[in-house]
Amino acid sequence: MAGEAVLRKDLRVWLDTLLDASRFRDYCPNGLQVEGRERIRRIVCGVTASQMLIESAIERQADALLVHHGWFWKSEDGCVTGFRKQRMARLLAHDINLFAYHLPLDAHPTLGNNAQLALRLGWTSTDRFGEQDLGFVGVPPAPTPAGTLARQIEQTLGRMPLLIGDPGREVARIAWCSGGAQDYFEAALAAGADLFVSGEISEQTVHLARETGMAYIAAGHHATERYGVMALGAHLSEKFGIVCEFVDIDNPV
Repeated sequence: MAGEAVLRKDLRVWLDTLLDASRFRDYCPNGLQVEGRERIRRIVCGVTASQMLIESAIERQADALLVHHGWFWKSEDGCVTGFRKQRMARLLAHDINLFAYHLPLDAHPTLGNNAQLALRLGWTSTDRFGEQDLGFVGVPPAPTPAGTLARQIEQTLGRMPLLIGDPGREVARIAWCSGGAQDYFEAALAAGADLFVSGEISEQTVHLARETGMAYIAAGHHATERYGVMALGAHLSEKFGIVCEFVDIDNPV
């Protein structure tokens, strides 16, 4: 296979250090989750290490998968049966490494999901909030109605968001945290935000938004977490001269 190569152990150390993986209390192991071949020339990046992404990696003759949502979550059954066996069997049969970074990839100040989301939407980050400083606080280019921001998010992410609150409410300060961060609502409110943007929304969050007056936009878990791993792959390609291809497995959530 043509192209530059990086040793698995060197890539592991580089990623762990770059993303400061040891700092985070997380729901899953961060870093190398499944060991494959030693030399890595081609990486497929994606949001979740699903069967479809694994098959895409096999088709592209990838040496490694790099994802945001990996395996071995604390709340899951640890037995390797059923779909877990099928996923792992395909990786092992093709000697493909699996690297996964969850909270470290949300929080990174330049390559993370939240930083990259702000970059695409033109928001300027000014502060952090929430547990382990995962949430970002910042400003749009100018005070903007919540409804206008929702339309901008739709155009950028290619997915219609759900806006709870007054579309005409002027937003001068935004708090955001990608994925399933709806429980950060009160922390975002305490941070002085006019609007909180996350991926998902819960039933109770609707009432909180209505009662507090802070607008809420649920922009999609998958949609808000594509850009971190995409940026990380581009960074690795530039750093090591290897091929890193982002494959977007469609997910409406």
